[in-house]
Amino acid sequence: MHSSLEDVMLDSMQVKILPALQDNYMYLIVDSKTQEAAVVDPVDPELVIKTVKEANVKLNKVLTTHHHWDHAGGNERLVKMWDGELQVYGGDERIGAMNRKVCQDETFTIGTLNVRCLSTPCHTSGHICYHVTAANSNAAGAVFTGDTLFQGGCGRFFEGTPEEMYDALCAKLSALPDDTKVFCGHEYTLQNMNFARHVEPDNKNVQNRIEWAKLRRATKDPTVPSTIGEEKLWNPFMRVHESTVQDHAGIKANPISTMEALRKEKDNFKA
Repeated sequence: MHSSLEDVMLDSMQVKILPALQDNYMYLIVDSKTQEAAVVDPVDPELVIKTVKEANVKLNKVLTTHHHWDHAGGNERLVKMWDGELQVYGGDERIGAMNRKVCQDETFTIGTLNVRCLSTPCHTSGHICYHVTAANSNAAGAVFTGDTLFQGGCGRFFEGTPEEMYDALCAKLSALPDDTKVFCGHEYTLQNMNFARHVEPDNKNVQNRIEWAKLRRATKDPTVPSTIGEEKLWNPFMRVHESTVQDHAGIKANPISTMEALRKEKDNFKA
């Protein structure tokens, strides 16, 4: 395993961080009140089932962020291996075993937890992020961002445009409460933060996060989650309005062109 298994306790929910493949993360979301559970991007069904049984929770939902094999590739196997019925959510017909297609602002529940779907096309045309909050609570909850928003970075624009990624990061995800925990799809923090430091060498938030992440990775601890508020302080792709980021890109007063320039540079960046 590239990282240790870890539990994060939030208001009325538990998030189990499950490492998979070389650097992927799956997540088991458990409603503390009902013990109902959902799994995000279960590419390693064996580990998911082992964790569910050890935790003695009731798994009945799969939340798929996008169709790429390292996120959706375990869906069909999990459905075959699992004893009960699984509702498999996603926003793209290319997702294996999907039986609940969702779109922007669609909602459903995991026990007493509320889930709102955010359509964030760009990395893939059908990418969905899932914002999970506790019922009757003002707590910010958690968002599961797949390959749209990473800690300190964003996904490649495989099927979309800079305008779409700008809308995803700087409109939809930025509108979530600053305390919202961000659980992304990969352990890419150090690579992304090295690029963030290249873009903004004087950004103390970036420098401090790099040192923190180095300590975490030295002991194979995951660097997730961050928060939406933190990403606004150190993620260059969420800082395309800032003059320091625009100056680096050589583009004044155009955040979308800055987004495009940053992504092209990052695609070829060697830390």
